[in-house]
Amino acid sequence: MKDKFSKYWTLFISTFKISAFTFGGGFVIVPLMKKKFCDELNWIKEDEILDLIAIAQSSPGAIAVNASIIIGHRILGVTGALVAAIATVLPPLIILSVISFFYTFFKENRIINALLKGMQAGVAAVIVDVVFEMASKIVKKKEIVSILLMTISFILVFFFRINLYLLILTGALVGVLYKLIQNKRKNAL
Repeated sequence: MKDKFSKYWTLFISTFKISAFTFGGGFVIVPLMKKKFCDELNWIKEDEILDLIAIAQSSPGAIAVNASIIIGHRILGVTGALVAAIATVLPPLIILSVISFFYTFFKENRIINALLKGMQAGVAAVIVDVVFEMASKIVKKKEIVSILLMTISFILVFFFRINLYLLILTGALVGVLYKLIQNKRKNAL
């Protein structure tokens, strides 16, 4: 019983800390969750966490909350999902409550504005790092379909401003069809 409580507490503290330091959007959560749940705690395999975060990203809602719920559920079931969700929502709730209380001071303070601008640069660097890490793993595995999807998606978004939701749905459909074809070929052999 004590061991299970310890695991819940570790999940709560881990997701609370990750949420508290995830400035700049949900994509920043990817390397933090990978480091914590794969590298440090060894609760989830690296390939699996990327799949879970992909599911969280394609689900409606905030990616940080979705990813925490999915990972909490994977580790400790429904109760783990609830613990992770609460721990993920608490830091922004606390921070926004404090900021709203001191809004006029923060709004006019040059130092706070400069700090926020500096944080934007750090967030951009983290996102670029995640993209390169994920892309390099796909390239190393020589998964042609994934490489083509990644390249075509980049071109469609960057040059043609294609709707991201349409791209995510199309990518999911192509992935499912590709797996079905692979399974059919395995069964035929």
